[in-house]
Amino acid sequence: MNAVLMMAAWNGADTGRLIGLLSALIFIGNVWVLFHILKRPRDARSSLLWIFFVFTFPLIGLIAYVLFGINTVPQKRWSKLYSDAVFRQHQDSEKGHSPLAEAYARREEERIDRETTADPAFHRILDQIAPEHPLLGGNAIEPLAPADQALEAIFAAIREARHHIHLTTYILEDDYVGRRLLTGLCRQAKAGVQVRVLYDAFGSAHATLRGFFRRYRKIPNLELVPFSQSHFPKRQFQLNLRLHRKLLIIDGTLAFTGGVNFHDIYLPANGENRGAGVSDLHFMVRGPIVLDLQYTFLRDWFYMTDTPIETISGAAFYPPATPCGELPARLVNSSPQLQLASAATNLFFALATRATRQLILVTPYLVPSQALLLALCQAAARGVEVKILVPRKNNHPTIRIASQALYRPLLVAGVTIFERRPPFMHTKAAVMDDRISVIGSANLDPRSLDFNYESNLVIESIPFAQRLKALLADDFARADAITYPEWRRRPKIRRLLENFFNLFHPIA
Repeated sequence: MNAVLMMAAWNGADTGRLIGLLSALIFIGNVWVLFHILKRPRDARSSLLWIFFVFTFPLIGLIAYVLFGINTVPQKRWSKLYSDAVFRQHQDSEKGHSPLAEAYARREEERIDRETTADPAFHRILDQIAPEHPLLGGNAIEPLAPADQALEAIFAAIREARHHIHLTTYILEDDYVGRRLLTGLCRQAKAGVQVRVLYDAFGSAHATLRGFFRRYRKIPNLELVPFSQSHFPKRQFQLNLRLHRKLLIIDGTLAFTGGVNFHDIYLPANGENRGAGVSDLHFMVRGPIVLDLQYTFLRDWFYMTDTPIETISGAAFYPPATPCGELPARLVNSSPQLQLASAATNLFFALATRATRQLILVTPYLVPSQALLLALCQAAARGVEVKILVPRKNNHPTIRIASQALYRPLLVAGVTIFERRPPFMHTKAAVMDDRISVIGSANLDPRSLDFNYESNLVIESIPFAQRLKALLADDFARADAITYPEWRRRPKIRRLLENFFNLFHPIA
């Protein structure tokens, strides 16, 4: 009996020392987080939120900061910036005789002088935001809707590829759509087409855990590469930076972009596919602008792989940019990189400040920065008809609740907010003054605007804007307008929830 009591006392003492040691380590870790946050100036709200979160939930907060801490972004953006510079420098090293230089020289023939546009000031702003990508004429851009038909168009284009297929996506799921995509890509790879797929490691994590990508490792001419900032061999550890672009380039002449991922949620709802039929828009692109999309993909590919630049720099990747239509368009990429930081925010800010008659915004996630929120309110205050369409049912419920905390200032300013009835709407689009359209991958939330790698096309065309508005009219017809008197009557507990989740959206 005495031996048992002594053993219990010894175990109790060991447990106490272990708890004390762990508590000391967690405290040291939390203090480290505090000093790490204070090393550099940053957004005060996000800094205070991180400090509050880490010290309120010591272990969970410490782990969350290590995984998602925004302080590691500058180091990663420098590495991407250096990689992009190396890639471009190699392309230009042959003194104007490289395939890319020749393609850019041909592209200059399609450059549109901003002073000849309806709003030169708007394009001067875009020249600062995206200096590498001027306004180019001669493009054909075809909307593809509904989303399941967009997938069919993509699969058909893949079957017609002859030299290469370059694909960037955020979600590539191990389901019917994902397997159908990979089956088509494998078929083309076996036929001799070079297939390169760059998928986001976080967005496609479910497929990775199921071993989906391992099944295709030995297919000749097929390369599947995860885009991840958590590569220990590369001294990268940042889960906050994600590749959110959706790009498909076929033989350097045909491209697809928009919001559609490769997932069964886009298929029409049926008994086995509950909650599906997600509403989204995608676009088929031809013309000189395809060169900019191709260059974007190859630059990202070079960053994430050890591919020699020579193997992705041939003339076949940069064929002559033959005009295919009459649409003027320009690419606006956004990322945490220094020269592209806040590019998406600046783009939407420019739309809000330059609009004179109407601004339509369609987004699945509405949590804009304070500056963008103010610009939208001021646009409405000066008489611009501002209409914002968001889904009523969201795949991220906490973001929906956080966004509703921002309804009041928008509604008071005169902005009309519409909530689309289910199914979920994943469309991202904007139309300004029936003349400027923005399509692509960026959402109006902090992650998309500040951290993700995004691609958007800006199109200046009255006919295209009218066509896009006609497509969006179907979503507006399935939506209900939110009125301020009605909004004020919501329960107080709901207001508390909105404000609570809105507190955390800078670090979400």
